[in-house]
Amino acid sequence: MVFESLSDKLAAAFKKLRSKGKLSEADVKAAMREVRLALLEADVNYKVAKDFTNTLTEKCIGEKVMESLTPAQMVIKIVRDELTNLMGGEHTRLKTASKLPTVILMCGLQGSGKTTHSAKLAKKLKAEGHRPLLVACDIYRPAAIEQLKVVGEAAGVPVFEMGTEKPEKIAEKAIKQARDYGNDFVILDTAGRLHIDEDLMGELKRITKAVEVNNILLVIDSMIGQDAVNVAKAFNDLLEIDGVILTKLDGDTRGGAALSVRAVTGKPIIYAGVGEKLDDLDEFHPDRMASRILGMGDMLSLIEKAEHELDEKEAEKTAKRLLENKFDMNDLLSQFESIKKMGSLKSVMSMIPGMEKQLRDVDVDDRQLLRIEAIIKSMTKKEREKPEILNASRKKRIAAGSGMKVEDINRLLKQYEQMKKMFKQMNGKGARRRMPNGMGLPPGFKF
Repeated sequence: MVFESLSDKLAAAFKKLRSKGKLSEADVKAAMREVRLALLEADVNYKVAKDFTNTLTEKCIGEKVMESLTPAQMVIKIVRDELTNLMGGEHTRLKTASKLPTVILMCGLQGSGKTTHSAKLAKKLKAEGHRPLLVACDIYRPAAIEQLKVVGEAAGVPVFEMGTEKPEKIAEKAIKQARDYGNDFVILDTAGRLHIDEDLMGELKRITKAVEVNNILLVIDSMIGQDAVNVAKAFNDLLEIDGVILTKLDGDTRGGAALSVRAVTGKPIIYAGVGEKLDDLDEFHPDRMASRILGMGDMLSLIEKAEHELDEKEAEKTAKRLLENKFDMNDLLSQFESIKKMGSLKSVMSMIPGMEKQLRDVDVDDRQLLRIEAIIKSMTKKEREKPEILNASRKKRIAAGSGMKVEDINRLLKQYEQMKKMFKQMNGKGARRRMPNGMGLPPGFKF
């Protein structure tokens, strides 16, 4: 998970502070030295790390902190606030045009993921009720147009292309078509290069002169570390970008780019790519990322993800059946299908405060959900509604049908019964307050 090493090192530094009843100036400075080293190891720009820790030191040795009853907590709050400021303070939204369509130009080096993230952004905009149009302006890379068509179809978004016509002409025609057909967003997927050169910048500038571009978004692979910041600075100096899409922020990257881009370029990270699927594009919220770095979880993003992906009526129906002790295997299957929509188990669980650290050494296997689904789907309608009728011969048939063992069937049934028993013991008010409501794994289930 992103920032794993940084989170561990910051936690260790703050643990030392917590062990002291009262903080001295020397204690704070020693902690800030550890913070600076942790940032540098996370590949944060050296000047950014230095300025950041100097600001922290100055604020943390203030009178309010030193004389506080809980000085360590005050220090952590200051660090969280400053991390938030470092990454831009508030979430930045796309600028919209006064006259439709709003035009977004996607740029970046070759291999950064422009085409895929153009489709991801288009799908996200479509889910928000917009009518985006993808435009193939990369006329050089072999199969670039075909790739955009494939991901565009997967996203359910139309793709405009004119073969190897000049990109600026393609952009002009695409915007005319968007106006004719009511597309309110136009996303231009432009060509990249292996390095920044005059040809690349010249072409991008010709497009921006030919059409009014409202947002120039730079797509950067966060796995390239400190080079990501150098790329962002170079593009911004030559093109004046509006924001950044940082990809692969779900991997084991050290994450330094996320902490450095805003400080070095003055431009915000607007979106973060957090997986390979077309749905894996999140709005970047500096305050939420700061909380995750400090091991505080990200419940707001989890709630938003649940609200977006889950059916509220279905969740209420499930809640009611649980409270009335009518919950069966059909309901359980529905719960697991809802969880899958929200992303990987590990990514969802890591948003819960305190869980990220616990998950470090745990192998959370998403295939377990598929195995449980296979077991339940191998049951008859009657067996799903009344699992208590499952005898030895039925279990053997289900095991054969799902490719599992009888022991796996028994384990699932045992956990299912434990969950039902737990809810039966709870009163209605307590159960309603504590139940997952479709936002997590049913209680009692272990992987």
